Parts: sequence; C-alpha cells; structure tokens
Amino acid sequence: MTAQASAPRDAPKAIDEHALRDALAQFATGVTIICAHAGEGRYVGFTANSFNSVSLAPPLVLWSIAHRSRSLPAFAGAPRYVVNILASSQVELARRFSRPHADRFAGVAYELGWAAAPRIAGCVAWLECRHHAQMRAGDHEIFVGEVVTCHRGHGDGLVFANHRFAAARPL
Repeated sequence: MTAQASAPRDAPKAIDEHALRDALAQFATGVTIICAHAGEGRYVGFTANSFNSVSLAPPLVLWSIAHRSRSLPAFAGAPRYVVNILASSQVELARRFSRPHADRFAGVAYELGWAAAPRIAGCVAWLECRHHAQMRAGDHEIFVGEVVTCHRGHGDGLVFANHRFAAARPL
C-alpha cells in the first residue's frame, strides 16, 4: 500500500509557548553550569540544559544562552570556557546559577584549568572548550565549542524533565 499525497493545508496557527514548553519538558536533558573568565579576576556562569554533543571528530559540543542574559557579552568575548556537567547531588547549585545572585561563585569550590574558568568540584564531568562558532537563533545565541580537555568524575548525573530535577540512573 502506498501513501497518497494530500492537499496542502493552511499554515498552522502560531504555537502556544506554554504548550511548547510542556511538550519539550517530556525530553529529559542533562544539567550543566557553563563558566568563563570575564576579565579582571571575575567569572560568569549560568545553569544550562541547552547543551548537546555535536561531533566526536572533531570533538564539538553546543549550548545556548538567552539574548537577554547579562552574561552574554562575557561569553561572546571568551576564547575558552568550561561546561560543568552536574551530579544529582548538585540541585541547589543548579538553582543558584539559574537565578540572579550577587556572586554566584561565593562559597563554591572550584579550580581553574586550561580554560582559565571554574571547573566546579563534585561534578560528574567537565569539558574545557575552545570557542569554535557562534550564531543567533531566535531569542538565543548558540555557541559551538571544541573540547580540548575533559574529565569524568563519579556519581549520577542531574537531569531536568517534566519541569523538575531528577537523577540519571540506569533502568
């Protein structure tokens, strides 16, 4: 049996943002904190679940940040940054870096590596990246980074699904 072509339909109505958020919430994503050096001993960082691998050869990852973010200029000017992949025990840290805070790094244990940006202690992994590409897409800026160094820690990763945090554990 073959499918028959149907007549073109009228363009759908504009998508409802809340319906789209609810639909996308069904797709579990890992939770990261992306950090960069912002000059003069300052750092920027924010919680992002808009992170994904792109390629193994060359090793590329991507993430995005809202155009309204105050950190965007620092990331746009940073030649390197760190993607910290959070452990399931780091929910409060994820919340802290997702909200306005005078100094998000105050009291947070981290070290600086090749990227000269915070590698947060206790993460299940981190990736130090060199800026590879950047593009505007809707209300966000997409960054592609080339992974230069990485480390895998221990524990279960933190995920976000159905509008809440959860642990990534095998079924």
